[in-house]
Amino acid sequence: MESVYSTLTYWLVNHPNIANFTWTEGETLGSTVFFVSGVVTAYLSATFLLRHVMVSLPSLSPRILKPITAVHSLILCLLSLTMAVGCTLSLASSSDIVPSHPTARFFRAICLPMDVKPSGPLFFWAQVFYLSKILEFGDTLLIILGKSFQRLSFLHVYHHAVVVIMCFLWLRTQQSMFPFGLVANSTVHVIMYGYYFLCAVGMRPKWKRLVTDCQVLQFLLSFAFGGWMFQEHVFGSGCSGFWACAFNGVFNASLLALFFNFRSKNYANKTRLDTWAEMVKDVGKKAIRSKKTD
Repeated sequence: MESVYSTLTYWLVNHPNIANFTWTEGETLGSTVFFVSGVVTAYLSATFLLRHVMVSLPSLSPRILKPITAVHSLILCLLSLTMAVGCTLSLASSSDIVPSHPTARFFRAICLPMDVKPSGPLFFWAQVFYLSKILEFGDTLLIILGKSFQRLSFLHVYHHAVVVIMCFLWLRTQQSMFPFGLVANSTVHVIMYGYYFLCAVGMRPKWKRLVTDCQVLQFLLSFAFGGWMFQEHVFGSGCSGFWACAFNGVFNASLLALFFNFRSKNYANKTRLDTWAEMVKDVGKKAIRSKKTD
C-alpha cells in the first residue's frame, strides 16, 4: 500500500512537470481573457448553429453514436478520477501552501493565503480541470447529433459555458476554495460519467440517484464552506481571490435554482443523469430497429 501511495504521489504530485508548474497569464495554454472568451463564444455559437442545422438532417447512426458516447464517457470518467486523486494528494503533500497540521491543511484548502502564487501541483490540477471543461463540450455535441433536442436545456448550455469562465478565474485570481471544488466536482463526475459509460455499453446500474444526491451535497457543502471562507476573509487574515469566490457562489446558487426548476417543470423526478440515460436508451432502440431493417 505504501508503494502504491508513493508511486501515485510521484506521478501525480512530485513529477517535475507537475511540481514545477507555473500558471503565467499570456504564456500558459488558455491563460488569456481572449482565449476563454473565444472558447465560450464558439461553444454557444456552434450549439445554436448545429441545433438548427440538425433539424433538417438525420441523426447520427446509432451504431456510431453509441460507441462514441461510451468512449467519451470513459475518458472523462478516468480523467475525473485522476484529477480528484491528484488534487487530494497535492493537498496532502503541499508544505508551501498548506500547514502541516491536518486540520489546518483542510481549512487552507478552503482559504488560500493572500500571497499564494499560481504554481505547483494544486495549480497544475486546476489547469487540467479547466481544460477538461472544454472537453466536456462533447456532451452537448452528442446530444445534438442524436437529435435529443428536448434535452438541450438552458441549464445544460448555461452550465457548460459559465463553468469554463469559473475555472479560468480559479487560476487568474488564485481563488480560495478551488481545491475543494475540484475534488468534489471530479468525484461526482467519476460516478456520473461512469454511469453514462455503463448505459452506453448496455448496462443500467441501479445507483443513478447517487449522482443526484452527490450533486446536491456538493452545492450545500460549497455554500457552507463559502460562509466559513467569508468570515475568515473579513475577520481573519484574508483569503485569496475573494471576489472570484463570490462569483462562484452566485453561479452555484443559480445552478441549484435552475436545477430544481428544470426538474420540476420538465422531468418531475428525473435528473440530468436520467436525461443522459434516456438518450443512451433511445440510441440503443434505434440501433435495434436499424439492425432489424438490415
